[in-house]
Amino acid sequence: MSYLAETILSTAQALPEGGLLSAKEFLHLASRAAVDQTLTRLAREGKLIRVVRGAYASPVVSRFGARSPSTVAVVKAIESACGEVIVANGAAEANALGLTTQVPTREIFLTSGRSRKLQLGNRTVELKHGNRWQLVLGARPAGMAIRAISWLGPEQASSALKFLYAKLSPAEWAAMRSVRAVMPSWMARAVSEVSEHA
Repeated sequence: MSYLAETILSTAQALPEGGLLSAKEFLHLASRAAVDQTLTRLAREGKLIRVVRGAYASPVVSRFGARSPSTVAVVKAIESACGEVIVANGAAEANALGLTTQVPTREIFLTSGRSRKLQLGNRTVELKHGNRWQLVLGARPAGMAIRAISWLGPEQASSALKFLYAKLSPAEWAAMRSVRAVMPSWMARAVSEVSEHA
């Protein structure tokens, strides 16, 4: 194995689960073409996983064999590397908050960055560009609630918000009320009505 391949592999293995590598990190060792070829070859051999164009991760090796890094670990690595806000989509948030028993079959996240698909072994994870109001409170419970209500839609908003009013802490409910100005009108109205009648 070449010095370049060994360096790439040792760098990849030193990263936490889901940590990402790109060719740019190794341009001091070889030309862009040589680095790209080495990354491609290591991915073909199963020593690296090509997550998305230009980004690779190390497989997680245990006594049961190798597996792809967890979705959450990769998403967190993208968030910190690219400075994006990435959160679960409304269907996943509705399930996590107990508003539905329906478990999403596809892994879809909303991002402040561009839309793209990640390949983690046989799993495809979608990152979809989200609206500012969907991302405004990030991963905190109030942000989860906004995305869940968005997914449920205007017809179910009132009953879901009554359930959430009892479930969320006063601080989270206040945070949700504080961002009504950026919400769609139907959602802002529903949040106000529940606040008044609770």
